[in-house]
Amino acid sequence: MTTLHTIAEITGGHLVGSGDVEVTSAAIGSSDVQPGGLFCAVPGTKAHGATFAASSDAVAVLTDAAGADILSSDAATADLPVVIVGDVREWMGPVAAEIYGHPSASLTIVGITGTSGKTTTSYLAEAALMATGASVGIIGTTGTRINGQPIPTKLTTPEAPTMQALLARMVDEGVTHVVMEVSSHALELGRVKGIRFDVAAFTNLSQDHLDFHPTMEDYFQAKAKLFRGVPHAVVCVDDDWGERMLAIAEDDANAGADNTIAIGRDWAVESADVRPSGRQDIHARMGDKRLDYSISMAGEFNQTNSLVALACVAELGCDVETAARGLADVHVPGRMQLVDEGQDFLVMVDYAHKPGAVAAVLRSLHEYNRIGIVLGAGGNRDHDKRPIMGRWAGELADAVFITDDNPRDEDPSEIRSEVYAGAVEAGTDALVENIAGRAEAIDAAVRWACTGDAVVIAGKGHETGQIVGDVVHDFDDVQVVKQALKRRMNDMSPEVGRDNPENRDSGDSGDSGDSGDSGDSGDNVEEK
Repeated sequence: MTTLHTIAEITGGHLVGSGDVEVTSAAIGSSDVQPGGLFCAVPGTKAHGATFAASSDAVAVLTDAAGADILSSDAATADLPVVIVGDVREWMGPVAAEIYGHPSASLTIVGITGTSGKTTTSYLAEAALMATGASVGIIGTTGTRINGQPIPTKLTTPEAPTMQALLARMVDEGVTHVVMEVSSHALELGRVKGIRFDVAAFTNLSQDHLDFHPTMEDYFQAKAKLFRGVPHAVVCVDDDWGERMLAIAEDDANAGADNTIAIGRDWAVESADVRPSGRQDIHARMGDKRLDYSISMAGEFNQTNSLVALACVAELGCDVETAARGLADVHVPGRMQLVDEGQDFLVMVDYAHKPGAVAAVLRSLHEYNRIGIVLGAGGNRDHDKRPIMGRWAGELADAVFITDDNPRDEDPSEIRSEVYAGAVEAGTDALVENIAGRAEAIDAAVRWACTGDAVVIAGKGHETGQIVGDVVHDFDDVQVVKQALKRRMNDMSPEVGRDNPENRDSGDSGDSGDSGDSGDSGDNVEEK
């Protein structure tokens, strides 16, 4: 049992009320507080979380001075014991870790960060570890799994109290290793404080989340927090961001040079044989050793992702050849996910929703006759990336079908116009269409394709809903693609599979997270 006296000692906070009160759990959402639990009341963009304390089952509250004032002014909460700290997010993790018995100390934890590739690399690392006999938990964008069994979560990296509870559950269920996606939001908002990482891995950095981070430098520094004091590191060094992250990792105060693997330098993919199915036979160099293995995913970037995963496993002292055998049949929902209904062209669904990812996916399809892409951008997110995404699509694809992603509170037509402007600015001969309905855009792309072409449905990947305003509508790209392919097969009209100028629309066709009860703050801003 953890008392408020203990919490006050850990945080150096000011205790108001009885310090003998015992807390058995912690939560950031008032509705998530269990009887006997601690409510972590954080300030939000619309209201302070302390406003919701009266509706919770909390026996005590961790909050800041503003929250304490709110509690004391309400008769329903005036007598609640409170620990007052300067920054609630700074202390939620360490406090939750204490309450749940410091579960990360009983686990071997791999943290993976980067703009793109976190989810795929996590799946690959999970499979590699399982091949060595480890019992593995995974936490990331597509949810949480314990020994392969899914557990729904709302964020790429859950809030600190939820995270510590998950880790404690994993310990109870016999998990030995955890692979975790660590977003820049999680690092900036303190969600992983109180967690002891054994390996930190960096995939890449490109423009994204500049609605949250004021500059790319700020974005980089947020990612770099993962490497401070971690004993082992794996870093991709294919650009200046990677070189800078490597320098941080190799500092003796962190992993140090002897405990850091630079992907592209120390370890590298020397060649790969790509089969028509997308499967790749990879020939890699690990220092002065060779390693041959296979992955079931297309794309040159997935060669790198697989090597990052294996390097993480190697840093943990596992046998790499055994681990590599576990990668052969890994499939990641919504990541280069092939949809095959017997058509004579390729269609894949991918989560690419940022400029670098869009470019990487399109470049990976260069061997196909023509490339088409269905593309949108999320509302209430980084506006600057929209024309850049459109420009990459216009430069690298033969047909660009611009449509809605998750418009949220923004005017969908304005979002599409920003993406459209970038595609046109590319100045190529690419067909560029602006189609409001996502299902209609997918249908148009499928009907455009001919034998030997490739079509990528970008942006939503594994998601099964489309956020319009405050409503989440059922929408699954994979299922919609399957329906479009079946319609095409049943209706082989003269227009199907042709670049029909009469169908072009040269202009505008008209036309949600764990807020922690911080005033419906929408802290789930890491979602695209």
